Amino acid sequence: MDRLQKERLPQLDFFRALAIIGVLHVHATSDATIDAVDTSIYYVFNFLNLMFKYGTPAFIFLSSFVLFYNYFDRPLTGKLISSFYKKRILYILLPYILISALYLFYKLYTRGLLGEPILLLLRDYVDAIFSGTAWTHLYFVFISVQFYILFPLMLVLLKNQRWMARWAIVIGLAVQWAWVFWNKYEFQYANKGSIAFSYFAYYMLGAFVAIYFKPFRQWVMTRWKDMNGNLKLVTAVLWISWLATGLLYVQIWYDSRMTDHWFDSLWYELLWNVYTMLSSLVLFQAAFIVNRIAPKVILAVLRRLGELSFAIYLVHPFILAYYRDTKSWFTLGPLAYFIWIYSGLILALVLSALLVQFLFRRFSSSWVLLGSIPYSLSGRHRKRKLQRKQRRQPKVVQRTMP
Repeated sequence: MDRLQKERLPQLDFFRALAIIGVLHVHATSDATIDAVDTSIYYVFNFLNLMFKYGTPAFIFLSSFVLFYNYFDRPLTGKLISSFYKKRILYILLPYILISALYLFYKLYTRGLLGEPILLLLRDYVDAIFSGTAWTHLYFVFISVQFYILFPLMLVLLKNQRWMARWAIVIGLAVQWAWVFWNKYEFQYANKGSIAFSYFAYYMLGAFVAIYFKPFRQWVMTRWKDMNGNLKLVTAVLWISWLATGLLYVQIWYDSRMTDHWFDSLWYELLWNVYTMLSSLVLFQAAFIVNRIAPKVILAVLRRLGELSFAIYLVHPFILAYYRDTKSWFTLGPLAYFIWIYSGLILALVLSALLVQFLFRRFSSSWVLLGSIPYSLSGRHRKRKLQRKQRRQPKVVQRTMP
């Protein structure tokens, strides 16, 4: 890779922001897909829940892209590998272990199970850690840890066997679908979404885009009016295919939920896989478009949201869980229920962002629970900002009396 490809990509924060917004939509509307099935606006809830289901695959795609973008052209040494694992243990694995304990405590408390024998509680905790089930969203962190374990091996293979790099997407799809078929017809592991192979295609897609970033960079950096015919055709086909597949995915789920007529699970899996892979590429381009056209205030909000996305991902279910208890306070018609659902989404997003930003600013040890502190909120950044401000101030020359 040349030096141009190693430039910092601030657009990735906008990608993270769009991905976390997708995650919040799915989690906020999950109950509505069950509770509101008999309402006149059920299609809206079904649409929001499924069209935004790109969040987790998009984060996996981006995580892989960042890893291969930063490491692919660097010599693979023991020092590099040890540094890689040290960062992931400190900023991913440790927060996962601690936040899992908090969620499991909350779950057992709400179910009145904290009085169980300590050995049973410890067993539940260990089981939750090794299955990503302390809370419904933590499977993402668990599979990320699995990918981090695989990363050095994949890096060596793709660096030394360039044919594997060229065929990375096909290999990813083959591995993922081999796991899907094996699990469905033989292994039958209930929490298959907690196994990294369920997302292997996204991992390899991210690796492919990173390794061959030069042509992708030309594509995402070029305005529509400046694109040649081939780039315009590729872009149009991508976005139209993404929209069509997403709408088909929404429709098949809507029909099944309304009629209780269900197809083979592989059809739902296939549509989700195609839609979310296309979503990763669409979001990737969209992040660069946002960077070009969005007002500065929007960019600032999205940038901060992207910087905080991992911490927001970890804590937002706490807020949603408490918010859902307020449902019993109201008698809600369809429109009021929609407003209540969306208010919970916005509240969870805003309060999570404010909370983790406050903790990052005030407590230097907050990384233990929430992951790496964004540079813009770190003490090093504030110190450097103060130094720049002091350098800009004019020096006062003290005159002596004649």
